[in-house]
Order: sequence, then structure tokens, then C-alpha cells
Amino acid sequence: MRNVRIALAQINTTVGDIVGNECKIIEYIERARELGADIVAFPELAITGYPPEDLLLKSYFVRQNLESLDRIKNHVGKDIVAVVGYVDFQDDLYNAAAVIHNGRIVATYRKNYLPNYGVFDEKRYFQIGQEYLVLRIANVNVGITICEDIWYPGGPARFENLIGDAHVIINISASPYYMGKPAWREKMLAVRANDNQCSVAYVNTVGGQDELVFDGGSLVIDERGEILARGKQFEEDLIIVDVDVEKIARARLHDNRRRQDKLNVPDTELSKVRIVKIEDIPNKPHHESHTPIKSFRVEPLLPEVAEVYWALVLATRDYIRKNGMSKAVVGLSGGMDSSLVTCIAVDALGPEKVIGVSMPGPFSSEHSKEDAKILAQNLGIKLLTIPITDAYNTYLHLLKPVFGDLPFDITEENLQARIRGTILMALSNKFGWLVLTTGNKSEVATGYSTLYGDTAGGYAVIKDVYKTFVYKLGRYVNEKAGREIIPERVFTKPPSAELKENQTDQDKLPPYEILDEILKLYVEEEMSVDEIVTHGFDEETVKKVARMVHASEYKRRQMPPGPKVSVRAFGKDRRVPMTNKFDG
Repeated sequence: MRNVRIALAQINTTVGDIVGNECKIIEYIERARELGADIVAFPELAITGYPPEDLLLKSYFVRQNLESLDRIKNHVGKDIVAVVGYVDFQDDLYNAAAVIHNGRIVATYRKNYLPNYGVFDEKRYFQIGQEYLVLRIANVNVGITICEDIWYPGGPARFENLIGDAHVIINISASPYYMGKPAWREKMLAVRANDNQCSVAYVNTVGGQDELVFDGGSLVIDERGEILARGKQFEEDLIIVDVDVEKIARARLHDNRRRQDKLNVPDTELSKVRIVKIEDIPNKPHHESHTPIKSFRVEPLLPEVAEVYWALVLATRDYIRKNGMSKAVVGLSGGMDSSLVTCIAVDALGPEKVIGVSMPGPFSSEHSKEDAKILAQNLGIKLLTIPITDAYNTYLHLLKPVFGDLPFDITEENLQARIRGTILMALSNKFGWLVLTTGNKSEVATGYSTLYGDTAGGYAVIKDVYKTFVYKLGRYVNEKAGREIIPERVFTKPPSAELKENQTDQDKLPPYEILDEILKLYVEEEMSVDEIVTHGFDEETVKKVARMVHASEYKRRQMPPGPKVSVRAFGKDRRVPMTNKFDG
């Protein structure tokens, strides 16, 4: 073969749905075969879904995954090789890739580098692989790696290339999304391809899984570090590429670095490379005398705001559907946060699957009630109106003997929020609708929310989105629609919880433009108060924000899950004790 046709099956799996994932894998094997692929690669842990977490501690879960692999192999004939992510079990558990050809598992690769930081916890479950793997198919050498393996310059790909002479490195991955990561990841893969003078075929999973969202964007990069093909973001896709092996061989003749590096390979690495010869795949229309694919599809990377928006849409859709629900309900206040969450829900599920609930209280403004109504009309969703003033007054009367003449304070404010939370949860119980909460990251960080009130619900769509970015996403909603979906007044009026007369968020919080920058330095970059002050922020303001972040840890522990879209989200990314006297 002068070239090898590679198919990357970017599929949306569901954790624990072993049979469903298996059916999808078999479907894509057949699709790749029909398109003349020599090799089809699937994402990391495609059979089990990623991450399976403590399901891996159940022996029967692991056994069912192995039984599924046994069935899958029967669908792989002589004319194609399939690389499928699964859980291997020998003396221990391994995050592995099965290489299947002609109805047999001809080789297994076990992940060498296990991530154990941020959202990853793989050393809790898996043993470290000790070998590298190169497949020899005719005159084409293909190295196999799994996700984290490719992020290390001196990792498995390096030695598969130097010792096994790999022309192509296939990396099967489940790489969680955060803002800006796709572009950064592509730069890293381009460096690996150029340094090793080989092509890199990277297949990523796609879909939402609890608080993680996987963006897809699978791609093939040539030996110069240039992108040959890129799959869609946030959608399933099948990418087909012919890799020119002769072109790679010619490039290597001019690369003296490679000659020198081969001389310096440690003896300890030489014994780790396993080379498996696969019987020649029969000639196909694209081989030798036949016409190869002339051009490959390179899907554009989405701009930052659009990227985050569609990540939130995918995460919301998958959380609802994969958990067996179909409809969502949102408390519509007429503000920016609830407006954005409703728009995301409509794009995720369709307008017929989203219900808005207006719950005006004693301090609700007429413009907020009107803006909620306009938004619902613009989106074509059902809007329920359930006033809370009577219920609020009943509570005040009930508590009067205890409260006496104590003045109005945050107690009465929170009471209104909790009445609204109770109403939404009652609708959820009665009709099976999932309550989507509307708190943003600025509020979550500072505790500007009410436990069992606006935090009550099943999924927190924008909990990892700062308030200033919420407005950018809102603008994107209107831009992509080419018309006003979110009323202009929602963008311009001061944000307010409307729980007392003339209230605005800035009564208790610094302006969001300042607050969000402080939070990014304090939460995401782990700067101390003193360090943040040197960036030009008022010392008392910084101290106040830091105190609010510390004091609200107990609230965050009780909030619903929501998608991670920043480099450091609250939760698995940031684990701070609730009982904590450290000052800084």
C-alpha cells in the first residue's frame, strides 16, 4: 500500500449502556467498511463509556464489557482492522485498546500514562501498561496510543515511531472539553506529528456525561503538522482520510534528527515495543492503481462563544436524555441567566419539550414579567404563570408569632426564593420535568444564591459560566437567530434578584466586570489576596470576595451537577474542605 485509509468513528456513547454502545460500534464498523477503510478507530473506553468511575469496581460490569468485545469481533472481517477502547482484565484492570481483524483480537494495547489530576481519577481504577504497540499492515506501520499517552513528548508515540518505525500514530481519546482546549490540543498534536515525522490520527469521543462534555473534533494531522481533516464539534461524525505513507517515508530521509534520536533510544525502551504483523488486507479501490480521496473534510473550529454555547447545549441534551427524561422546566424571572438557560434548553430539546414558569412575587417588576413573556413567545415555549405573593404572605403570617417585630432581612428574601423552588420541584414531581437551575459561576462562587431555593433542581446549566460571559452567550443567541430572541432590555437593565424594593446584585457584590476578574485569579489561577491586589484591584474588595468564596463551599456541595466549560470548575477540579480556617 502506498497509502492507508483511516476512519475515525467519533461516537456518543453512554456510560454503562454496554449493549447500546456495542450496537453503535458495530454500525460504524460497517459504515467504515463500506467507505473502503483499512482501519477504523473508536474512542477510549468506547464499550463502557467514559468515565465509568466506580462501575469498574463491579466485576460483572467488567465481565459484560469483555463479553461485548467478544461479540464485536465477529463483525470485523478480513478487509478491515478495528481499534476499540475497552476495559481489559488480566491480573488487574487496564484502560485498553483491542485491535481486531478477521474475527480475532490480534493485539491489545494498554494505556501507559494514567491521568490523576483535575477531573481524572484513573489511578484509582487502572494499572499502568508496560508495552508499546505497532501494527504492521503490508508496508504500513501504525502505532496505537490512548489519550494521555500522546500528551507526553517522550511517551509511547515517540518509541513506537523510533523503534517500530510507525508511519501513523492512532490515538483513541476521551478528552473532556473546556474553553479554548480544542485549539490548544491541536497545537500539541501538530508538534507530536512534526517531531516524529509521522501522521497522527486522533479520535475523540463526543457527548455529555454528568459534569463533563466531550467536544469531538477528531482530526488527522500530517508529518508537517498540518491538519488533513477535522471532524465536527459537539456532533457524532465519521472522518475518512487517506494517509500517504510514501510521502512520510520521503520526509524522513531529510530529517537528521530522527537518525540521531534512534541512536539514543534507551535499552529499557527497546524491549517495550511489540510489533504485530497483520495479514495483508485485500486490495481495495483506493489502493495502488485506484484513485484515492482527492480532498478531505476540515470542519472549522467554532469561535469561543459559539463553542461554549454548543457545549452547554450538548451537555444539557445528553444529561436529560441519557437519564431517561424528555422535558425540562425553567423558572423564568425575566433576567439574563434564566433567559439564557431557557434558550439552551430549547436548542437542546426543542420548544415543545421546554416549559417556562413565571412566579411573580411582591417585588417583581412589570418589565421583568413582560420580558419573561416576550422570551417565551419568541422561543415558542409554553409559559405558566404562578404568582407567589399569597403563599409568601401565608408564610409571614405563620412565622409572625416567632419573628415578632424583627425587621425584614435576608430571611424574607430567601423565603421567596424557596417558595419558587418548591413550586418548580412540585411541577417536576407531578409531570416528570427536570428542573434546570439558572445560577452562574459568579453567583456560585460567592454564594449569591439561596439553598433549597434557586439552587433547587436537577441540572445547573451555567454553573461554570461567569456572569460577564453569560451576556456574551446571550448576544450569540440573538446573532445566530438573526433576530431578537432575548429582549434587548434584558441586556441593559441592572441585574436583580427582585427580592426586596429597588434591589440590584451590586448591593452585595462588586460590579461583575471586577468580580469575575478577581474570581478568575483567585479560583482558577490560585493567586493569594496579596497577589491579586498587585494586579490593580482594591484590597478590601479582594478580601471580601475571598471571604465569600470560602464561606460558600458548603452551598456548592449541595448544588446540582452542571457542565464543566472552564479550565477549573468547582467540584472535581477544585476540592476545598468546607471546614477550613486557612486565610489567603
